[in-house]
Amino acid sequence: MKSLAIVNSSAPFSSINDRESLDMLLANASYDRPVGLFFAGDGLYQILKSTDAQLTGHKDISKSYGLLELYDIEQIYLCQQSMNERGLTAEHFLIDGQMLSQKQWFDTLSQFDQVLNF
Repeated sequence: MKSLAIVNSSAPFSSINDRESLDMLLANASYDRPVGLFFAGDGLYQILKSTDAQLTGHKDISKSYGLLELYDIEQIYLCQQSMNERGLTAEHFLIDGQMLSQKQWFDTLSQFDQVLNF
């Protein structure tokens, strides 16, 4: 079965990309497809602990990230350069992920057969 990487680079609440990417990830993981979850750019804001969806009128999906462990999704990656540019550290996030340098990011992403960008 081909592996799938989901790359989140869109800010939360600017569209439904965050919800669609999570749905796509969980659906594929439920069929035991190898999946990886990547966060870069403004996509890092999707997993901030302090995000309040009610202020934007959107549905809060932060609790859905608790399903990652249930679905055995362990390949979670964070772009170190994007974190540095936004003044973010691992303590800011709802979920744990492996921080990757730019080279590591592209090397890791290239190991997946298919890539979907949200």
